[in-house]
Amino acid sequence: MIGRLNHVAIAVPDLEVATGLYRDTLGAVVSEAVTLDEHGVTVVFVDLPNTRVELLEPLGEASPIAGFLARNPMGGIHHMCFEVADLAAACDHLQQRGARVLGDKKTGAHGNPVVFLHPKDFTGTLIELEEVGEGTQ
Repeated sequence: MIGRLNHVAIAVPDLEVATGLYRDTLGAVVSEAVTLDEHGVTVVFVDLPNTRVELLEPLGEASPIAGFLARNPMGGIHHMCFEVADLAAACDHLQQRGARVLGDKKTGAHGNPVVFLHPKDFTGTLIELEEVGEGTQ
């Protein structure tokens, strides 16, 4: 059901500092920052040959990332995102097996529909599913 690993998301307390580390220290290609009001974050993507790393900075106190950083002040891995061809079918399949989908479908950073799955259902890991076309999986 799941396709390739789309990205690993890392919550960071300072996006500018984190971007510099990946770009200047590690020599990675880093995207421009994008603000996602619906998710309460500003993000950049670090492009790698086999996947991406998403760096997340909270947009204010109400951001879910702000809560994560309150518990993990230096930041850390927040979630993993897997691609699926049909998000509705994937959600139905998972819910039939007892997995909990958190909230409603939203539009992700790449303009595609996304949902999150409860970390307690996946060995403590928050999972994001992103719907992508069949040919891109």
